[in-house]
Amino acid sequence: MELLHKATAFSWTHTISTSLVVPQPLSRFEAKRLRVWCASDQTKDKMTVSITGATGFIGKRLVQRLQADNHSVRVLTRSRSKAELIFPVRNFPGIKIAEEPEWKDCIQGSDGVVNLAGLPISTRWSSEIKKEIKQSRVGVTSKIVDLINGSPDGVRPKVLVSATAIGYYGTGETQVFDEQSPSGNDYLAEVCREWEGTALKVNKDVRLALIRIGVVLGKDGGALAKMIPLFMMFAGGPLGSGNQWFSWIHLDDIVNLIYEALSNPSYKGVINGTAPNPVRLAEMCDHLGSVMGRPSWLPVPDFAIKAVLGEGAAVVLEGQRVLPARAKELGFSFKYLYVKDALKAILS
Repeated sequence: MELLHKATAFSWTHTISTSLVVPQPLSRFEAKRLRVWCASDQTKDKMTVSITGATGFIGKRLVQRLQADNHSVRVLTRSRSKAELIFPVRNFPGIKIAEEPEWKDCIQGSDGVVNLAGLPISTRWSSEIKKEIKQSRVGVTSKIVDLINGSPDGVRPKVLVSATAIGYYGTGETQVFDEQSPSGNDYLAEVCREWEGTALKVNKDVRLALIRIGVVLGKDGGALAKMIPLFMMFAGGPLGSGNQWFSWIHLDDIVNLIYEALSNPSYKGVINGTAPNPVRLAEMCDHLGSVMGRPSWLPVPDFAIKAVLGEGAAVVLEGQRVLPARAKELGFSFKYLYVKDALKAILS
């Protein structure tokens, strides 16, 4: 959603007749005041935003969106060389890329911080990988919160938008989850609780929005990047039973939700980053096959998924039905309400 700019209204004081109104000439003082007001109105919505996880699937698109609207972006990274490859100066002029020793200076003076850092979970979970999955989220969040809290009042960011995940709710075929639902009792729920708990330690003067993100759909990453090659080889189909719920969101919508959370003071607390119409995974695969002109008849059995993902297989075999109740209350406008429309837009 684009930032809303106030319209400038003028009050006319000299009425010639009931149908004709002409403006009263402005004094030099009034004209100067009006010019100052208009100039400040044009610039007041421009933000300086620091972002962790900017080189990831969501982060890259968010950086592009912020830059397109002439906001200042500071990419907080642990690998300058990787960030410079993804954000070359010729395409991303003015973006500041900062490694960890520079994070403090970037955060101080930023209007907002977006925290998207985290190791992908779509891999086989060993005990070591599970530690890394948690630490990559909790550790970075803790560092960001400490840097925000340590910032002097005049340069402390006003808002922290911190990613979390719908894994908070656990899994289930029959339950419907929204922001008021309790947390689950599996490993990902534990990670999300600790992740969110760390973000909640931010200074109380800083507005905090916790975005519990679902399965993000886009062409160049996320779940679709793994599914499209299978369908291209006529080997696509539902994973497991296909009855499990698939709570998805289009990449553009999650970026718009984060953007709105940065700029709109009503966005605070937990907000589910999922589309209003989750689907069963079998339906998702049917739509994907239809859009691609490929069959979706070859299911991938449970044992094959478990062989690849181990304990992590629970994420795709069980699923959860998550609704964006808070986003709808806030009046957020989803561009893609139905998965078929999202897939058509992505694959067209």
